[in-house]
Order: sequence, then C-alpha cells, then structure tokens
Amino acid sequence: MVRYFSTSTGKKFLMAASGAALFGFIIAHLAGNLQIFEGQEAINRYSLFLKSLGELLWAARIGLLAMVGIHIWTSVQLTIENKASRPVAYAQKNYMEASTASRTMIWSGSIILVFIIFHLMHYTFMTVHPEYQNLVDAQGRHDVYSMMILGFQQPAISIFYIAAIFLLCFHLSHGIYSMFQSLGLQNEKCRACLLMWAPRIAWLIFAGYASIPAAVLAGVVKLPPGVTP
Repeated sequence: MVRYFSTSTGKKFLMAASGAALFGFIIAHLAGNLQIFEGQEAINRYSLFLKSLGELLWAARIGLLAMVGIHIWTSVQLTIENKASRPVAYAQKNYMEASTASRTMIWSGSIILVFIIFHLMHYTFMTVHPEYQNLVDAQGRHDVYSMMILGFQQPAISIFYIAAIFLLCFHLSHGIYSMFQSLGLQNEKCRACLLMWAPRIAWLIFAGYASIPAAVLAGVVKLPPGVTP
C-alpha cells in the first residue's frame, strides 16, 4: 500500500478520494446553509442539531481537515513531479486539451485554502467577531441566522466570500471530471456526459452559495426584530 501511494497513480487516487469526500461536504454544507431562506427557526434548529452530535461533529471536522491536508499534499507532490518530468519547458505550449481550470488548479486551490482558514475563524471559531458568540434567539439557542446576516452585511466580506466560492467552483468545474477519472469510474460512454455536466454542477453550486450573501446585501434576508448591527 505504501509503495502504491508513493507512485503518481496512487497519489492521483488519494487526491481524487479526498476530493470526493470534500465534494460531499460542499453539497451537505450548502444544503444546510440554504436553510437561511426558511428563516431564523430553521437554520438555528439545524445548527443546534449539529452541535448535539458532540464528539461525532469534532470527528467529522478532524476528518475533513485530514482530507484537506491529503488533497493539498498530493496536489503539491504531483505538481512537483510534473515539473521534474519536463525540466526543459516546451517551446510552444498547446492548451487545446487542457482547460484553464485544469491548468490553474494549484493556484485556485491555494486561494481556497486561505478562504477556508478565514471562514473557520469568522463563523466557526468566531475569532474575527467574538461578539457573535453572544447572539441567542428567543429559545436560548445560538443565533446562527443573525450571525450570518451580520457577517454578510459587510460588503467586503460578501465580495470576498463570493470571489472565493467562484474560485472553488472554477476548481470543481475540472475537479469533478478529474475525480471520476482518477477513481477509475469513467469510461468512454460517460466521458462526454461528465465533460458536459461537471462544469454545470460546479456553477449550480456557485449559484447556491453566492445567493446567500447576495440576498443579505439586497435586503431580501433581514435581521429579526431586536437585533441591530
């Protein structure tokens, strides 16, 4: 196993497997966040449910961080190996078979990592705005609904969030296709389908995530009575 995962094929498999786990989280996280459109009760109830998982929630968080680490490590290793295999650059590069997304995966991934760190500090650990920890709703639950709105009412935060999600989905537009290929789940019959649907799925995800700060900035989603910026 160690010998296999030290090869390029093994590293590609690890990168795809970790990417698949992270993709599943992205979908689940989006489904949870979109409950903000159902109102304060829905998303605060959902947040309380997650917290009630206790050690399971922390195990999931640690597992996700491990997947991020594996994804980054294999990506860097494969990039280094690809450059080492071509010590002399091509006189003229041919980009016909390589999309912009595939050529810039390492750079978009690096910016996404910075965003993940900030996002965790902002909404999970609340070190950016520690006052968010004091927000509670009428039932005494942490008021995640108000916290999200207060955060996204700041244009700079919303623009940064939307830009980072754009890069994430740009990353996914190639990553979804590449994931199936590296896991050996692709054949000639489904190749064309994946090429067509991978970017469409990525941009649907972008629309879902971006709709939240956009709705807050537009005043569609508002703070509940009694909560002030």
